[in-house]
Amino acid sequence: MTATHGSGTHTTPGTSGTTPTSAPQSSPASPGSPAPRPGVGRVLRPYVALTKPRIIELLLITTIPTMFLAAGGFPRPALILWTLVGGYLAAGGANALNMYLDRDIDAQMKRTRNRPLVTGEVSPRAGLVFGIALSALSAVWLWLLVNPMSSVLAVAAILLYVVFYTMILKRRTSQNIVWGGVAGCMPVLIGWSAVTGTVSWTAVLLFLVIFFWTPPHYWPLAEKFTKDYETAGVPMLPVVASRRSVAHQMIGHTLAMIACSLAIVPLGHTGPVYTIAAVACGAWFAYLVIRYAVRVHRGLTGKALGPMTVFHASITYLTLLFVALAIDPFVRF
Repeated sequence: MTATHGSGTHTTPGTSGTTPTSAPQSSPASPGSPAPRPGVGRVLRPYVALTKPRIIELLLITTIPTMFLAAGGFPRPALILWTLVGGYLAAGGANALNMYLDRDIDAQMKRTRNRPLVTGEVSPRAGLVFGIALSALSAVWLWLLVNPMSSVLAVAAILLYVVFYTMILKRRTSQNIVWGGVAGCMPVLIGWSAVTGTVSWTAVLLFLVIFFWTPPHYWPLAEKFTKDYETAGVPMLPVVASRRSVAHQMIGHTLAMIACSLAIVPLGHTGPVYTIAAVACGAWFAYLVIRYAVRVHRGLTGKALGPMTVFHASITYLTLLFVALAIDPFVRF
């Protein structure tokens, strides 16, 4: 039996002609009838996007190993869960507020023009309420389920990212990502304080590792999207400074990052796993940054310059370093 769905008829063997069929059709909604409601997933998806899940993954990767080092082993599973949930809420709220404040420049950049507040999937008012609600919930959550110190640090991180970076620095200075990156360093302090209730010098060194890591991580990305930032009027360093100047500053930050990572060895009483990882990963990433600077001096551009190689390598570096930090308390020779 063959069917012709477009005509709504079918041919039966042994008969001539066709017999009409009543193919199911959706009748148009009558005037005044309510529009069909979108599915739950379709409603939630843009709100999840407002939290920038990919960035949060990287932040949480630094939190768990810090908790392991602070505890000298496994912290209570419930404490890890409460801290991670609170950290996600805090970072998600800050990211949503960042998108609310930056929706005008996001609309001008190819990299960000599909964000929910630009496309209209989420209204500006809903985005603002969502960001404030997540931020407030994170503070209450951490205060009640972890400890007051972690809650205060989370609130500080939100304010640093939303006010200090997004509202004050981002559109005014080429060093925006350097000082604005302080907010991204806060998860290690939150993780440490969740276990100990305090902040030690070891935690401060972990903070500084991420602080010095942020520019050589983000500037290569800004290099690739220089035209986007120019169009939006955001003075990222690769937009307003020469490539040579950017490359030299990347080397300086990388060397400072490696120095802080190695200082953790005697101060944090880490063992061979972390020590080997800090030396090997630091040497590997320094090589890539220096190679990038050499290519800049040779006048290479685009894919030959390879800024995204450094960007992706920076993520690998930080991940491997903190994975080693998590394993180290369990391995002693």
